[in-house]
Amino acid sequence: MNITALEKAALSVRALSIDAIQKANSGHPGLPLGAAELGAFLYGTALRHDPADPAWPDRDRFVLSAGHGSMFLYSLLYLAGYKDLTLEHIKRFRQIGSPAAGHPEYGLAQGIETTTGPLGQGIATAVGMAIAETMLAARFNTNTRTIVNHYTYVLVGDGCLQEGVSGEASSLAGHLGLGKLIVFYDSNRITIDGSTDLAFTEDVARRYEAYGWQVLRGSLYDFEALARLTAEAQGEPNKPSLIILDSIIGKGAPHKQNTPEVHGAPLGPEETAAAKAALGIPGDFYVAPEAAAYFTAKRGEWKQVHAAWQKEFDQWSRENPDKRRAWDQFYAGASAPSSLPCFALGDSLATRTAGNQALAALVAANPNLVGGSADLKGPNAVGIPGAGVYSAANRSGRYIHFGVREFAMAAIANGITLHGGLRAFCATFMVFSDYLRPALRLSALMEQPVIYVLTHDSIFVGEDGPTHQPVEHLASFRIIPGLLTLRPADAEETAEAWAMAWERQDGPTVLALSRQNIRVFPKEDPDWKHTIRTGAYVVRKGAERPDVVLIATGSEVGMALEAADSISEKKVRVVSMISRERFETQPLAVQEAIVPVGVRVICCEAGVRTGWERWAKPGDILSIDRFGASGPANQVAAALGFTAEALAARINA
Repeated sequence: MNITALEKAALSVRALSIDAIQKANSGHPGLPLGAAELGAFLYGTALRHDPADPAWPDRDRFVLSAGHGSMFLYSLLYLAGYKDLTLEHIKRFRQIGSPAAGHPEYGLAQGIETTTGPLGQGIATAVGMAIAETMLAARFNTNTRTIVNHYTYVLVGDGCLQEGVSGEASSLAGHLGLGKLIVFYDSNRITIDGSTDLAFTEDVARRYEAYGWQVLRGSLYDFEALARLTAEAQGEPNKPSLIILDSIIGKGAPHKQNTPEVHGAPLGPEETAAAKAALGIPGDFYVAPEAAAYFTAKRGEWKQVHAAWQKEFDQWSRENPDKRRAWDQFYAGASAPSSLPCFALGDSLATRTAGNQALAALVAANPNLVGGSADLKGPNAVGIPGAGVYSAANRSGRYIHFGVREFAMAAIANGITLHGGLRAFCATFMVFSDYLRPALRLSALMEQPVIYVLTHDSIFVGEDGPTHQPVEHLASFRIIPGLLTLRPADAEETAEAWAMAWERQDGPTVLALSRQNIRVFPKEDPDWKHTIRTGAYVVRKGAERPDVVLIATGSEVGMALEAADSISEKKVRVVSMISRERFETQPLAVQEAIVPVGVRVICCEAGVRTGWERWAKPGDILSIDRFGASGPANQVAAALGFTAEALAARINA
């Protein structure tokens, strides 16, 4: 280990970070100054990666969970030779068009493994990456060839470990014995408001030991200790490791280090000059020649390591053609199921039940589909037939018991999908999506095709009462950019909804499914399985020019048909709008073919009216703009005025 070169690399990280943040007049210098030695060690020694091929499947992953310290990562990616981050980009830190964004954003530059910044989600996502590594290793490694064998490294700060999602995910990681997950804790004991003594005095080491982790301690500024501690963590195959590193926030800024002032604001001209003088930085955006030469040589070494893996992979491919074909399928994306389940007219079953049958078909066609629920396997109906349960003892299992940990579940699903090779779903009651919403938002922000199965989707949950009746949640999903919300109206639509979610590669999908049974109804559009992909289709035509168009979603489509049956004096068209946001992006000609211009429109959905005002006047929206009640489902609906009779009266008004 060339300690002199690593010291120069750390100096370069500090120099680049000081100047980029000062030039932007915005940013967080505390972490990159305080943790520069760890970064130099990781990117200069520990990480097995190849900047010339950032997508190499068997690379080590690094997640900067404390994403506010983004210049730490950008400096290191630049030094290591990742082409997407140039010195010019760093000079334009936090400016429009620069991949050196305020927080690391997945997709802006290679080498950024996930979007971080919302504290705690980085480490939780990394747990998903570590799970994915074990799943792929179990599937593809043989007794003679190892082609999946990498580590997931994480840098967390005090803020990450205070957020609840990190505790949820760390608890599960310990239970699952993820030995290739190694977390470095930048323990500088400073947060924005001041010393951590203000609100965070727990014994983190003992907490993580209780989670089932190996806990190690050392100084962030001792390269030999960092190497020894990392080797010790790698030597523990059955437990994830937390390496607690004592550090100084803003190290090198003589008047601001070890104070909250250095956390989230530029040093300022005077302190910048003082820091450069104290550190021996001779100019602006300085990179030490020794550091540049060191990383130039390292790039050759990394290529050799990558080439050795490629040789092993090629030999494995020749020896295991069936596994190679499966590998290619895993990494190629989605494969349509050979057949979706069929249902007969008049069949009565919950869409969650129909969804399970569709899931079984997808699982059969796609062995890389994995997932689970937050302790609701039965109620969510997401068991994977014959797939086995993933555990510390069975890495081949495809069903994950996440426990009652909705937030961590969704973040882990993001990590599994980001890792590559696998596709993830997760499930809970729709009302509990409130617990996982921040990770769902990141799924959308990162354009990750995670599938969210959210059952018990309305007041028809019944006796569980308003705490379990999600009246406002559909509206909240529809306003998240990049999220597709599908609320199928019967079993046939549910099978197509699962196929639509699976086909999607550029963002997450919510499947809003019912607890109560719903009857399969006839569909007058002969090409409805195609038309439904526009977001809506005509269930009952009524006439070429109907008097009323009745738009409904989910279980309310059946109610709309019942209401239309009771009306003889008006020609009523019934439209199932499985995805309002998708339909609203269709060309006007498509929209008007289904919902003609100038015709009265009535909307019906067992949730708040927000957003339906685009399609109907307030008096023509049958909605639920209050919390529900506890009682049998039909009685709750009647008490809230949500019945076919009430809808028919609205049509006749």
